[in-house]
Amino acid sequence: MNALAGLLVFVVALLHVGFAVLEMFLWTGPIGQRVFNLTPELANATAVLAANQGIYNLLLAGGITWAAWSGRRDLRVFFLVSVILAGVFGAMTAKFTILFIQAAPAAVALLFVLLARPKAT
Repeated sequence: MNALAGLLVFVVALLHVGFAVLEMFLWTGPIGQRVFNLTPELANATAVLAANQGIYNLLLAGGITWAAWSGRRDLRVFFLVSVILAGVFGAMTAKFTILFIQAAPAAVALLFVLLARPKAT
C-alpha cells in the first residue's frame, strides 16, 4: 500500500509537469488552443498569464515530488490537499472538468496516502 501511495503521488506530480508544459510552452499553439478552447487572439493575449500559472504548477510538481521522494506523510498530505483545493477552485471559476483532471487524481492519491501504514521512525 505504501508503494502504491508513493506511485500515485508521483503521478500527480507528473500531471502538474504536464500542466506546466501546456501553460508555459504550448498555450499559443494548436495543442494549447485545443486543450483550453482558445482563439488565437485570446491565446496570444493571455500567454503571459498562462506562463505565470505554469510556473506555479511546476513549483507544485516540485513540492509533490519532494513529498513523494521523502516518504513524509505530512508533506504528501499538505501538497495533495493543496492540489485538491486548487482543483476545486479551478472547477468553480474556470472550467468544471478541472475537478476531474486535477482534483480527482490528487484525491485518490490522498486516500491511498491516508490508508497506507505510516513509516516507523
